[in-house]
Amino acid sequence: MSHWQHALDNALEAAARGFGVFPLSRNKVPAIPSPHERNHRCSGLHECGAFGHGVGDASTCPDIIRLGFEQAPHAAGYGIACGAGPLPLVGVDLDRKNGVDGASALNRLADAHGFVIPSTVVVCTPSGGFHLWFTGPAGAHIPNSASKLGPGIDVRGTRGYLVGPGSRGKTGEYTIHPNITEPTVRPIPEQLLKLLLPPPAPRFRQPIPRRLPSRRGNVLDGLAQFVATAPQGTRNDRLFWAACRAWEHVRDEHLAAGDVVGALVSAAVGAGLGERAAENTVTSARKKVGA
Repeated sequence: MSHWQHALDNALEAAARGFGVFPLSRNKVPAIPSPHERNHRCSGLHECGAFGHGVGDASTCPDIIRLGFEQAPHAAGYGIACGAGPLPLVGVDLDRKNGVDGASALNRLADAHGFVIPSTVVVCTPSGGFHLWFTGPAGAHIPNSASKLGPGIDVRGTRGYLVGPGSRGKTGEYTIHPNITEPTVRPIPEQLLKLLLPPPAPRFRQPIPRRLPSRRGNVLDGLAQFVATAPQGTRNDRLFWAACRAWEHVRDEHLAAGDVVGALVSAAVGAGLGERAAENTVTSARKKVGA
């Protein structure tokens, strides 16, 4: 059996268990090139109907999975999407190479914070490391990270992915740990989850200068709330629209520029955007409005 067929068969089996999958190359990267220009905003197959969005192509539909693999004849593996669905998958990648032992680092972390690592699905990597699979709470935004928790501990959360068992990389195959007799994904320990989650966004305060009309607070509160409640995929567009309206009020001397930046950036970060990306969007809106 070819590596391609082996990867497809395993991907379909994973999809049947409810995991969204997409094809990977032997380099463990998405096997289908993007159909878009650089800096595009399309987030996945569901938006434009074309493959080439990496984890944005992940699906549990057998027909869609087969179509994706047909466009990736050199695929030798598949990725499993993390951080999505009612019980989002959270991957803890433990590297064991170049003098680093992520497994030992995780054990030390568990001892220090008083939690037990449950017997969950474990995938062995060709380099001697492990992928631990956990389920996270619905709706939680778990950022991806590399060695943030400890040396050799990487985290795969929202918009991240794990290499699925049965995939073949340049140095070997990813396999389910031989000691796993019941492949059940367990909930992530609460103490570990707290370490993965970003600190709560600071509540933005909007003092009303006496020289400004009192309706300023209501206007900015409403725009910030519009940004803070943006569904995934609309957050940057909402932020840009709200920032344009806010800068128009600044131009008319109804709002203070410092309040606008602080309120809208804080709201965008709370909705899941990166701080620098939010600041850039607010700045772009200011240039457009000419405030």
